[in-house]
Amino acid sequence: MKLLVSALEHSANVHLNYLVKELGDDVILSGIFDASLGESIVDLRATSVMGFVDAIKKLPFFFRLKDQMVELAEEVDKVLLIDSSGFNLPLAKAIRKRYPEKEIIYYILPQAWAWKKKRIPVLEKTITRLCSILPFEPMYYSPTAPIEYVGHPLLDEITIRKESLDPTGKITFMPGSRPGEIKRLMPIFQQLRPMLDSRALLVIPPHFTTEQIAELYGDVSTFEITHEAHQSLAESDFAFICSGTATLEAALIGTPFILTYIAKKLDYAIASRLVKLDYLGLGNILFSYEYQRPLHPEFIQNEVTAQNLYNAYRKMDKEAFFNDAGHLRGLLEHGSAARVSQIIKEHNV
Repeated sequence: MKLLVSALEHSANVHLNYLVKELGDDVILSGIFDASLGESIVDLRATSVMGFVDAIKKLPFFFRLKDQMVELAEEVDKVLLIDSSGFNLPLAKAIRKRYPEKEIIYYILPQAWAWKKKRIPVLEKTITRLCSILPFEPMYYSPTAPIEYVGHPLLDEITIRKESLDPTGKITFMPGSRPGEIKRLMPIFQQLRPMLDSRALLVIPPHFTTEQIAELYGDVSTFEITHEAHQSLAESDFAFICSGTATLEAALIGTPFILTYIAKKLDYAIASRLVKLDYLGLGNILFSYEYQRPLHPEFIQNEVTAQNLYNAYRKMDKEAFFNDAGHLRGLLEHGSAARVSQIIKEHNV
């Protein structure tokens, strides 16, 4: 079977890697994905976008890329879109218009329930199968929508789970993976570091060069650098984490943490008008749907100061978090790769 894949983000390709293992050798990929999985039509570094302003600048590039994908869709059996709604939803519409009978599967759906509910009817009309990774998400769709909760990909990927909160004397710092995130958070983390009487592990993406580390992170002499996020979290008593997938990873591992996020002022002003949510972190969003309270503290924009983070660290009930994190893991139930693989292979001739 030939499968056209659109996976622009690093996290999408991590999830895709596990899915490919489930699909086996009978499925041939084309399209956009990490080079380790085959021959992509574009270097993923060219697709990286940081904020609304950067996205606008790169619009001509993405229009050309979409046209390439539409042409490729003619030769494949099915289409798989993963996350990246800003690119993948217009792509889905264009493919549906050109090839009305083509099966389009969307894995890791646009968070239309959070900020663009008008997209939901469009998704129902355009996508053949909607693979949700959030247990509450299907309730926002119509009863006849082709949507199901397939599990969460992090439960395929995270094999570590703390058995207790026995102290290790280590704290993990995760300032993100995008240059802008890192540059905005690292000065705060550097101020916070001497306030903590612990070994400090700094998680840095493995693809960064020595020059990039010096430019983005500044002086890291008081940190122990690691590239193993899951292992670092499992070995640590606590973590300070930039908003993103890593916060849910920490929750599933059972490591108490504080979410931090500083966006560009313009991007934050736009997002705060569009997104109507009580929480930024996915762990908090998931947990609050079931238990009507947050799982962990969040500090955003001007709230992100070394003193605020230190005070919250000292105040946080870590045992309560650990117990709640176990309940969150139970809500997600299982991984998603096996079920999505079944969906892709269904009715294949």
